[in-house]
Amino acid sequence: MAAQTPRELVCRALRFEGPARIPRDLWTLPWAEEHFPAALAKIRKRFPPDLVTAPAVTLPSPRLRGDPYTPGLYTDEWGCTFVNIQAGAIGEVREPILADAGEWSRMKPPYEILPSDPARAREEVARFCASTGRFVIAQACPRPWERYQFLRGTLNALMDMATMDESVRGLLARIHGYYMKELEFWASTDVDALMFMDDWGSQSRLLISPHLWREVFKPLYREYAECAHSRGKFIFMHSDGNIEEIFADLAEIGIDAVNSQLFCMDLARVRSAARGKLTFWGEIDRQHVLPSRDPAEGRRAVRHVADALYDPAGGIIAQLEFGLAANPDVVAAVFEEWESVSTLRPA
Repeated sequence: MAAQTPRELVCRALRFEGPARIPRDLWTLPWAEEHFPAALAKIRKRFPPDLVTAPAVTLPSPRLRGDPYTPGLYTDEWGCTFVNIQAGAIGEVREPILADAGEWSRMKPPYEILPSDPARAREEVARFCASTGRFVIAQACPRPWERYQFLRGTLNALMDMATMDESVRGLLARIHGYYMKELEFWASTDVDALMFMDDWGSQSRLLISPHLWREVFKPLYREYAECAHSRGKFIFMHSDGNIEEIFADLAEIGIDAVNSQLFCMDLARVRSAARGKLTFWGEIDRQHVLPSRDPAEGRRAVRHVADALYDPAGGIIAQLEFGLAANPDVVAAVFEEWESVSTLRPA
Protein backbone atom coordinates (compact mmCIF):
# COMPACT_ATOMS: atom_id res chain seq x y z
CA MET A 1 0.00 0.00 0.00
CA ALA A 2 1.34 3.43 -0.95
CA ALA A 3 2.27 5.76 1.89
CA GLN A 4 -0.23 8.49 2.63
CA THR A 5 0.86 11.94 1.50
CA PRO A 6 0.79 14.81 4.01
CA ARG A 7 -2.40 16.07 2.36
CA GLU A 8 -4.02 12.65 2.70
CA LEU A 9 -2.95 12.39 6.34
CA VAL A 10 -4.63 15.70 7.19
CA CYS A 11 -7.79 14.92 5.23
CA ARG A 12 -8.08 11.52 6.90
CA ALA A 13 -7.65 13.10 10.34
CA LEU A 14 -10.36 15.66 9.57
CA ARG A 15 -12.75 13.02 8.26
CA PHE A 16 -11.97 10.47 10.98
CA GLU A 17 -10.79 7.97 8.37
CA GLY A 18 -7.71 6.63 10.19
CA PRO A 19 -4.57 8.54 9.19
CA ALA A 20 -1.40 6.45 9.18
CA ARG A 21 0.03 8.86 11.75
CA ILE A 22 -1.06 12.05 13.48
CA PRO A 23 -0.45 15.00 11.13
CA ARG A 24 1.96 17.72 12.26
CA ASP A 25 1.85 21.51 12.10
CA LEU A 26 4.47 23.97 13.36
CA TRP A 27 3.88 27.69 13.74
CA THR A 28 6.85 29.98 14.24
CA LEU A 29 7.36 33.62 15.13
CA PRO A 30 10.34 35.59 13.79
CA TRP A 31 11.69 35.46 17.36
CA ALA A 32 12.34 31.72 16.95
CA GLU A 33 14.01 32.25 13.57
CA GLU A 34 16.30 34.86 15.13
CA HIS A 35 17.20 33.09 18.39
CA PHE A 36 17.27 29.40 17.38
CA PRO A 37 17.84 29.15 13.61
CA ALA A 38 19.86 25.92 13.75
CA ALA A 39 17.52 24.15 16.19
CA LEU A 40 14.48 25.26 14.20
CA ALA A 41 15.99 23.97 10.96
CA LYS A 42 16.70 20.63 12.64
CA ILE A 43 13.12 20.35 13.94
CA ARG A 44 11.68 21.16 10.52
CA LYS A 45 13.88 18.53 8.88
CA ARG A 46 13.06 15.85 11.43
CA PHE A 47 9.34 16.66 11.77
CA PRO A 48 8.30 18.38 8.52
CA PRO A 49 4.87 20.02 8.84
CA ASP A 50 2.05 18.46 6.85
CA LEU A 51 0.22 21.77 6.42
CA VAL A 52 1.34 24.82 4.47
CA THR A 53 -0.14 28.23 3.65
CA ALA A 54 -0.88 29.25 0.07
CA PRO A 55 1.10 32.12 -1.47
CA ALA A 56 -0.26 35.64 -1.08
CA VAL A 57 -2.00 36.82 -4.24
CA THR A 58 -3.42 40.07 -2.86
CA LEU A 59 -2.21 43.45 -4.11
CA PRO A 60 0.01 45.82 -2.10
CA SER A 61 -1.97 48.11 0.19
CA PRO A 62 -1.23 51.83 0.01
CA ARG A 63 -2.05 52.01 3.72
CA LEU A 64 0.77 49.70 4.84
CA ARG A 65 3.55 51.31 6.87
CA GLY A 66 6.37 49.62 8.79
CA ASP A 67 6.96 46.01 9.83
CA PRO A 68 4.59 44.21 12.26
CA TYR A 69 7.49 42.34 13.91
CA THR A 70 9.86 45.30 14.40
CA PRO A 71 9.71 47.66 17.42
CA GLY A 72 7.96 50.88 16.49
CA LEU A 73 4.78 51.65 14.57
CA TYR A 74 3.09 49.45 12.01
CA THR A 75 -0.05 50.37 10.02
CA ASP A 76 -1.99 47.55 8.40
CA GLU A 77 -4.17 47.40 5.27
CA TRP A 78 -7.21 48.65 7.21
CA GLY A 79 -5.36 51.72 8.46
CA CYS A 80 -5.01 50.46 12.05
CA THR A 81 -1.71 51.41 13.68
CA PHE A 82 0.00 49.00 16.07
CA VAL A 83 2.66 49.89 18.64
CA ASN A 84 5.32 47.20 19.01
CA ILE A 85 7.87 47.04 21.84
CA GLN A 86 9.15 43.47 21.29
CA ALA A 87 11.18 42.38 18.27
CA GLY A 88 9.85 39.20 16.70
CA ALA A 89 6.29 39.62 18.02
CA ILE A 90 3.24 41.70 17.07
CA GLY A 91 2.21 44.87 18.90
CA GLU A 92 -1.21 46.27 19.78
CA VAL A 93 -3.42 49.17 18.76
CA ARG A 94 -3.19 52.08 21.18
CA GLU A 95 -5.18 54.72 19.27
CA PRO A 96 -8.28 53.30 17.54
CA ILE A 97 -9.24 55.01 14.30
CA LEU A 98 -12.98 55.08 15.08
CA ALA A 99 -13.64 57.18 18.16
CA ASP A 100 -17.35 56.39 17.93
CA ALA A 101 -19.16 53.39 16.46
CA GLY A 102 -21.48 55.89 14.79
CA GLU A 103 -18.61 56.70 12.43
CA TRP A 104 -18.72 53.18 10.98
CA SER A 105 -19.84 54.34 7.52
CA ARG A 106 -16.56 56.20 6.93
CA MET A 107 -14.51 53.04 7.54
CA LYS A 108 -13.34 51.65 4.20
CA PRO A 109 -12.41 47.96 4.11
CA PRO A 110 -9.37 47.21 1.92
CA TYR A 111 -11.20 45.89 -1.13
CA GLU A 112 -8.42 47.36 -3.25
CA ILE A 113 -6.04 44.59 -2.20
CA LEU A 114 -8.21 41.73 -3.50
CA PRO A 115 -6.89 40.22 -6.75
CA SER A 116 -7.60 42.52 -9.69
CA ASP A 117 -7.30 39.51 -12.03
CA PRO A 118 -8.96 36.64 -10.13
CA ALA A 119 -8.39 34.11 -12.90
CA ARG A 120 -4.65 34.76 -12.95
CA ALA A 121 -4.51 34.63 -9.15
CA ARG A 122 -6.34 31.30 -9.16
CA GLU A 123 -3.82 29.94 -11.63
CA GLU A 124 -0.95 30.96 -9.34
CA VAL A 125 -2.59 29.23 -6.39
CA ALA A 126 -3.32 26.16 -8.53
CA ARG A 127 0.34 25.86 -9.53
CA PHE A 128 1.39 26.04 -5.91
CA CYS A 129 -1.12 23.42 -4.77
CA ALA A 130 -0.10 21.08 -7.59
CA SER A 131 3.57 21.46 -6.65
CA THR A 132 3.19 20.27 -3.06
CA GLY A 133 1.93 17.10 -1.43
CA ARG A 134 1.04 19.06 1.69
CA PHE A 135 -2.39 20.22 2.83
CA VAL A 136 -2.83 23.86 1.73
CA ILE A 137 -4.61 26.52 3.79
CA ALA A 138 -5.73 29.79 2.19
CA GLN A 139 -3.64 32.92 2.64
CA ALA A 140 -6.50 34.77 4.34
CA CYS A 141 -7.60 34.95 7.96
CA PRO A 142 -10.86 36.82 8.64
CA ARG A 143 -11.15 38.02 12.23
CA PRO A 144 -14.36 40.06 12.68
CA TRP A 145 -14.19 40.44 16.47
CA GLU A 146 -10.50 41.26 16.53
CA ARG A 147 -10.88 43.67 13.61
CA TYR A 148 -13.68 45.39 15.49
CA GLN A 149 -11.33 45.76 18.46
CA PHE A 150 -8.53 47.13 16.28
CA LEU A 151 -10.90 49.74 14.82
CA ARG A 152 -12.55 50.76 18.10
CA GLY A 153 -10.12 49.71 20.86
CA THR A 154 -10.76 46.77 23.20
CA LEU A 155 -12.53 48.69 25.97
CA ASN A 156 -14.78 50.50 23.51
CA ALA A 157 -15.47 47.23 21.69
CA LEU A 158 -16.60 45.49 24.87
CA MET A 159 -18.85 48.41 25.75
CA ASP A 160 -20.26 48.32 22.22
CA MET A 161 -21.12 44.66 22.66
CA ALA A 162 -23.12 45.59 25.75
CA THR A 163 -25.19 48.16 23.85
CA MET A 164 -25.33 46.37 20.48
CA ASP A 165 -27.08 49.27 18.76
CA GLU A 166 -27.48 49.82 15.01
CA SER A 167 -24.07 51.50 14.71
CA VAL A 168 -22.37 48.48 16.22
CA ARG A 169 -24.25 46.15 13.93
CA GLY A 170 -23.44 48.38 10.96
CA LEU A 171 -19.71 48.25 11.66
CA LEU A 172 -19.76 44.48 12.15
CA ALA A 173 -21.70 44.03 8.92
CA ARG A 174 -19.16 46.11 7.00
CA ILE A 175 -16.27 44.07 8.40
CA HIS A 176 -18.06 40.79 7.72
CA GLY A 177 -18.97 41.81 4.18
CA TYR A 178 -15.33 42.31 3.29
CA TYR A 179 -14.27 39.03 4.83
CA MET A 180 -16.95 37.14 2.92
CA LYS A 181 -15.62 38.55 -0.35
CA GLU A 182 -12.12 37.48 0.62
CA LEU A 183 -13.25 33.95 1.54
CA GLU A 184 -15.37 33.63 -1.60
CA PHE A 185 -12.28 34.24 -3.71
CA TRP A 186 -10.22 31.67 -1.82
CA ALA A 187 -13.05 29.14 -1.93
CA SER A 188 -12.81 29.37 -5.73
CA THR A 189 -9.13 28.30 -5.70
CA ASP A 190 -7.49 24.89 -5.31
CA VAL A 191 -6.64 25.24 -1.60
CA ASP A 192 -7.78 22.50 0.76
CA ALA A 193 -9.09 24.73 3.56
CA LEU A 194 -10.16 28.22 4.50
CA MET A 195 -9.31 29.66 7.89
CA PHE A 196 -10.55 32.38 10.23
CA MET A 197 -9.74 33.45 13.75
CA ASP A 198 -10.92 35.49 16.73
CA ASP A 199 -9.40 35.39 20.20
CA TRP A 200 -12.47 34.84 22.34
CA GLY A 201 -11.20 33.55 25.64
CA SER A 202 -9.72 35.04 28.75
CA GLN A 203 -7.75 32.66 30.96
CA SER A 204 -11.00 31.34 32.46
CA ARG A 205 -14.02 32.18 30.26
CA LEU A 206 -15.35 33.96 27.18
CA LEU A 207 -14.84 37.70 26.88
CA ILE A 208 -18.58 38.17 26.34
CA SER A 209 -21.56 36.07 27.40
CA PRO A 210 -22.14 32.85 25.45
CA HIS A 211 -25.68 34.08 24.73
CA LEU A 212 -24.40 37.27 23.08
CA TRP A 213 -21.71 35.34 21.20
CA ARG A 214 -24.36 32.99 19.81
CA GLU A 215 -26.61 35.88 18.80
CA VAL A 216 -23.97 38.04 17.11
CA PHE A 217 -20.93 36.02 16.03
CA LYS A 218 -22.09 32.44 15.58
CA PRO A 219 -24.12 33.40 12.45
CA LEU A 220 -21.03 35.04 10.91
CA TYR A 221 -18.93 31.94 11.49
CA ARG A 222 -21.70 29.74 10.11
CA GLU A 223 -21.49 31.72 6.87
CA TYR A 224 -17.72 31.17 6.74
CA ALA A 225 -18.27 27.43 7.17
CA GLU A 226 -20.98 27.35 4.52
CA CYS A 227 -18.76 29.29 2.11
CA ALA A 228 -15.99 26.71 2.54
CA HIS A 229 -18.16 23.63 2.42
CA SER A 230 -20.13 24.82 -0.62
CA ARG A 231 -16.89 24.59 -2.63
CA GLY A 232 -15.63 21.36 -1.07
CA LYS A 233 -13.16 23.02 1.33
CA PHE A 234 -12.54 22.42 5.01
CA ILE A 235 -12.90 25.31 7.46
CA PHE A 236 -10.37 25.91 10.25
CA MET A 237 -10.63 28.30 13.22
CA HIS A 238 -8.17 29.66 15.79
CA SER A 239 -8.96 31.23 19.16
CA ASP A 240 -6.79 31.93 22.17
CA GLY A 241 -8.08 31.56 25.71
CA ASN A 242 -10.76 29.45 27.37
CA ILE A 243 -13.51 28.76 24.82
CA GLU A 244 -14.93 25.52 26.19
CA GLU A 245 -18.39 27.15 26.42
CA ILE A 246 -18.66 27.37 22.62
CA PHE A 247 -16.99 24.15 21.43
CA ALA A 248 -20.37 22.49 20.91
CA ASP A 249 -21.51 25.50 18.87
CA LEU A 250 -18.41 25.34 16.66
CA ALA A 251 -19.04 21.66 16.00
CA GLU A 252 -22.71 22.36 15.29
CA ILE A 253 -22.01 24.94 12.56
CA GLY A 254 -19.53 22.64 10.88
CA ILE A 255 -16.09 23.92 11.88
CA ASP A 256 -13.73 21.12 10.87
CA ALA A 257 -10.68 22.00 12.99
CA VAL A 258 -10.12 24.32 15.95
CA ASN A 259 -6.77 25.61 17.15
CA SER A 260 -7.20 26.56 20.79
CA GLN A 261 -5.34 26.84 24.08
CA LEU A 262 -6.43 23.52 25.52
CA PHE A 263 -4.43 24.01 28.71
CA CYS A 264 -6.74 26.86 29.77
CA MET A 265 -9.71 24.51 29.69
CA ASP A 266 -11.21 21.47 31.38
CA LEU A 267 -10.45 18.74 28.85
CA ALA A 268 -13.20 16.51 30.17
CA ARG A 269 -15.76 19.17 29.23
CA VAL A 270 -14.03 19.79 25.89
CA ARG A 271 -14.08 16.06 25.19
CA SER A 272 -17.78 15.85 26.00
CA ALA A 273 -18.62 18.80 23.78
CA ALA A 274 -16.55 18.10 20.70
CA ARG A 275 -14.51 14.88 20.59
CA GLY A 276 -15.39 13.00 17.43
CA LYS A 277 -17.17 16.06 16.01
CA LEU A 278 -14.22 18.23 15.02
CA THR A 279 -10.44 18.03 14.91
CA PHE A 280 -8.31 19.48 17.69
CA TRP A 281 -5.61 21.38 15.80
CA GLY A 282 -3.18 21.77 18.72
CA GLU A 283 -2.02 23.31 20.82
CA ILE A 284 0.55 22.88 23.62
CA ASP A 285 0.70 25.41 26.46
CA ARG A 286 2.89 28.41 25.58
CA GLN A 287 2.86 29.92 29.06
CA HIS A 288 4.47 27.14 31.11
CA VAL A 289 5.19 24.01 29.07
CA LEU A 290 7.02 25.24 25.97
CA PRO A 291 9.33 27.59 27.92
CA SER A 292 10.21 24.79 30.39
CA ARG A 293 13.83 23.68 30.73
CA ASP A 294 12.70 20.06 30.98
CA PRO A 295 11.68 18.26 27.75
CA ALA A 296 9.72 15.81 29.89
CA GLU A 297 7.22 18.61 30.49
CA GLY A 298 6.45 18.57 26.77
CA ARG A 299 5.97 14.80 26.79
CA ARG A 300 3.62 14.98 29.77
CA ALA A 301 1.64 17.75 28.07
CA VAL A 302 1.12 15.61 24.98
CA ARG A 303 -0.10 12.70 27.09
CA HIS A 304 -2.48 15.05 28.96
CA VAL A 305 -4.12 16.02 25.65
CA ALA A 306 -4.00 12.52 24.18
CA ASP A 307 -5.57 10.87 27.23
CA ALA A 308 -8.60 13.14 26.86
CA LEU A 309 -8.94 13.71 23.12
CA TYR A 310 -7.03 11.16 21.04
CA ASP A 311 -8.99 8.88 18.72
CA PRO A 312 -7.14 6.51 16.36
CA ALA A 313 -9.74 7.34 13.72
CA GLY A 314 -8.59 10.96 13.63
CA GLY A 315 -9.47 14.29 15.18
CA ILE A 316 -5.96 15.41 16.18
CA ILE A 317 -3.36 17.57 14.43
CA ALA A 318 -0.16 17.83 16.44
CA GLN A 319 0.42 21.59 16.41
CA LEU A 320 2.33 24.07 18.52
CA GLU A 321 3.72 27.59 18.22
CA PHE A 322 7.50 28.05 18.50
CA GLY A 323 7.34 31.61 19.79
CA LEU A 324 8.61 33.84 22.54
CA ALA A 325 10.61 32.01 25.25
CA ALA A 326 9.95 28.52 23.84
CA ASN A 327 12.67 25.93 24.42
CA PRO A 328 13.60 24.07 21.19
CA ASP A 329 14.30 20.90 23.17
CA VAL A 330 10.74 20.93 24.48
CA VAL A 331 9.38 21.61 20.99
CA ALA A 332 11.24 18.56 19.67
CA ALA A 333 10.07 16.43 22.60
CA VAL A 334 6.44 17.34 21.88
CA PHE A 335 6.65 16.09 18.31
CA GLU A 336 8.54 12.97 19.42
CA GLU A 337 5.78 12.15 21.89
CA TRP A 338 3.01 12.65 19.35
CA GLU A 339 4.79 10.13 17.13
CA SER A 340 4.32 7.52 19.86
CA VAL A 341 0.67 8.34 20.55
CA SER A 342 -0.59 6.23 17.64
CA THR A 343 -0.08 3.18 19.88
CA LEU A 344 -2.80 4.42 22.24
CA ARG A 345 -6.25 2.90 22.24
CA PRO A 346 -9.47 4.90 22.64
CA ALA A 347 -10.52 5.47 26.25
